[in-house]
Amino acid sequence: MLDSTAVAPKAARPSVPSSWLAQAGRTLPRYTSYPTALAFTAAEDDAEARSWLAQIRPDQTLSVYTHVPFCKRLCWYCGCHTSVFHEYDRVRTFFETLKREIELWAAAMPAHAGTQHLHFGGGSPNALAPADFAELVAVLGRAFRLRPDAEVAAELDPGLLTHEFIDAAVAAGVNRVSLGVQTFDPDVQQKVNRIQPFEQVASVVARLRDAGLAALNFDLMYGLPGQTPENVAASTRDAISLAPDRVAVFGYAHVPWMKKHQVMIREEDLADAQGRWDQAEAADQELVAAGYVRIGLDHYARPGDPLAVAAASGRLRRNFQGYTDDPAAVMIPVGPSSIGRFGPGFVQNAIATDTWGRAVEAGHLPVARRLPVTEEDELRAAVIERVMCDLRVDVGAVCTDRGFAPDALDSCFAGIAELEPLGLCRLRGRVVEVPAAAARLVRTVAACFDAQLAGPARRHAQAV
Repeated sequence: MLDSTAVAPKAARPSVPSSWLAQAGRTLPRYTSYPTALAFTAAEDDAEARSWLAQIRPDQTLSVYTHVPFCKRLCWYCGCHTSVFHEYDRVRTFFETLKREIELWAAAMPAHAGTQHLHFGGGSPNALAPADFAELVAVLGRAFRLRPDAEVAAELDPGLLTHEFIDAAVAAGVNRVSLGVQTFDPDVQQKVNRIQPFEQVASVVARLRDAGLAALNFDLMYGLPGQTPENVAASTRDAISLAPDRVAVFGYAHVPWMKKHQVMIREEDLADAQGRWDQAEAADQELVAAGYVRIGLDHYARPGDPLAVAAASGRLRRNFQGYTDDPAAVMIPVGPSSIGRFGPGFVQNAIATDTWGRAVEAGHLPVARRLPVTEEDELRAAVIERVMCDLRVDVGAVCTDRGFAPDALDSCFAGIAELEPLGLCRLRGRVVEVPAAAARLVRTVAACFDAQLAGPARRHAQAV
C-alpha cells in the first residue's frame, strides 16, 4: 500500500557520468509514434483517409481522441495547439462545428467493435461550458458506440476547474481525469503564468472524488524556469499527499521558434543538462519512496493501477497520449490538430481552427496531413515501442514475428555499440536491454532504430 504521509529517507542523488549528460542534451523525438509526426506530408483531400477508414475490420475496437484548442489562460511553457478566448461565442461556434465533424467521421466508417478509449485533450477541455462538454461526451458515445467498460479520460486545467464542470463531466461518464499540476512552487508558477495554489488543487481533487471519479492522474514538470531539485521534490511530495493513481513527470521543452509565447521565459532562468537531470531524479526518488512503480521513460503508477499491470505483463503501449494500456490499433482524430491511425497510415487534422472549420462545413474530413507507412516502418515502430515500454527488446524475434529475416535490423546495432560502452544499454545476441538507471535516456537507444534521423535536420525536444 502506498503511504503518502510517511517520509522515507532519500538516498543521495547519484552522480551522472558526463557522457550521459552529453546524451541528455541531444534533441530527439519523444517516440509517441514512428515515423514521427514531423514526417507527415500534405494531404490533397480526404479521399485517401476515407479509403484507409474503409479498411477497419468489424472486430476492431476504436480509440477516439478529441482536441479542444482553447484555454482561458496561456501558460508560457505550453507546447500545445491552443489559443485563449475572451468571449464564449467563439468556443460555442467551435463546439457546433465539432459535432458536425463527428458526424462526418461516423458516417465514413464501416462496422467496428465500438470505442474502448475516449480521450479529451487540449488546450483545456474545461474551456467548454459544463453542459456543452456533457453533450459532447454523449454525441461521441453515440457516434462511435462507446462500450460499457470504456475508459473516458479528460486532461483538465485544475486552476480553472469549476465544481459545476466536475459534476457534469463525471455524470456524463468521465472516469479518469488528468490534472495539469506541473508545479506547486509559487515562484515557478509566477514565472510560467500558471497560478494554482496547492489548496486550490486539493479542493478540486476532493470534489472529483466526492463526485465519484474512478481514477486520477497528475502531470508534473521539471526544467521550468526557477525550478531546482529541492522545489521539484517539494512539489512532488505535495502531489503524493493527494494520492493520484498515476503521475507523469515531463521535461519542459523550450522551443520558442515553434511556440512564440515561450519567449516570455528567460533562458537564463532555465537549468542546464545537469540541473534538469537532478530535478528529474528528485521527482523520481520521491515517487519511488512513496511506493509508485516506474513506468517506461517518465510515468509512475500505483502497483495495482492498470498501467502498472500492463507494464508488468508486457502489454504496455505508447501512443500520442503517452504510455497507455489501450491496445486499439485504430485511433480516430476529432478536432483541430488531432492525429489518427487506421488502415495503412497516419492522418492529422488541420491545425488552424479556421482551416479545420472550413473543411468540416464543406462536408470534408478535415485531414490536412498524412503518412502512409511501409512494412519496414511498422517493424521499426514495433522495436521502438518495445524498448520505450519495456526497456528491453528482442530485435530478432520482432523481425521474425513480422515476417522479416531475424537480421533485418542488424545495421542498427552500430548505434547500439556506440552507446553500450557508456552504460546506456546492453546487447546480447539481438536482445537490447536498457539498465533501470539509464531509463531516462531510453530515447537515445530507440533512436538507433530510427531511419528518419539520418534525413533532413529537424528540431526535437531535449532527451532529458
